[in-house]
Amino acid sequence: MFFDNYRKKEDGAVRFYDLHSKRTKILLIIIYLICLAVIIVSLFPPIWVFLASFKDIKEFRRSATILPSQFDFSVYAKTWNDLKFAKFYINSFISVAGSVLSAVIFNGLLAYVLGVIKPKGHKVIYGLVMWSLLIPSTTSVVALFININRIGINQSFLPLWLSFGANAFYVVLFKQFFERLPKELVEAAKLDGCGYLKTFTNIILPLSKSIVMVVVIFAVNAAWSDFLLPYLVLNGSGKETVMVRLFMFRTSNATDVEVLRAVAFSIIPPVILFTIFQKQITEGASAGALKG
Repeated sequence: MFFDNYRKKEDGAVRFYDLHSKRTKILLIIIYLICLAVIIVSLFPPIWVFLASFKDIKEFRRSATILPSQFDFSVYAKTWNDLKFAKFYINSFISVAGSVLSAVIFNGLLAYVLGVIKPKGHKVIYGLVMWSLLIPSTTSVVALFININRIGINQSFLPLWLSFGANAFYVVLFKQFFERLPKELVEAAKLDGCGYLKTFTNIILPLSKSIVMVVVIFAVNAAWSDFLLPYLVLNGSGKETVMVRLFMFRTSNATDVEVLRAVAFSIIPPVILFTIFQKQITEGASAGALKG
């Protein structure tokens, strides 16, 4: 019964005829047990946060059990209203929306130039893009922050949006996918009088929905969970995101349980996003992966 799914399996490391070996069966069971253990270890922290957030402060500090004495969802509504979380949710959604648009448009345009148009010197530019992947993003935060203040665009969402419009990883994903598209369609668009920009919007993007979806999901998750740059740029502006608000709890009068509920609020959108689009994430990432 446990191995029935392998009857129609014709590829992969383990096929049905491999299961005639007792050693292979034992090895497969061990692999499943290891995967189950990894799942349990990965899911335990968010589950603990969710369950502990139903406790009051006395039960949280004195009770060693994971399960709360009662499940009262009204405490979540109270914490949401007391901490005015709706404002920070709106700020995060604004930051995410602009970051997603910038991630798709700007990185997509650069990848279109490098992978489809290929002007003179495109290999040099692509080499610089690849080299930038070796540089940790935190090393450029100081210079980035100084330039943001010098230009005068601090205390706004614009620096956050533009930072996602210059992401080397997204450029690589787009470029590898664009190079696999049929070149005949691009040549046909040229014959019909389409310029470079019109070809990108009318031909390339509609054919690249899978990789666009992957970049959108990655950008949403990264923009939602980003803390350092929003803290530097938005702190004191009234436009703080959810992650910045969580950090500000250290100087607030919020109790430990209220902080746990706030953490639960912050992880809900990424969890929902991954649950709904996990298939697109894996398939699109494979489609846009580097060529071997």
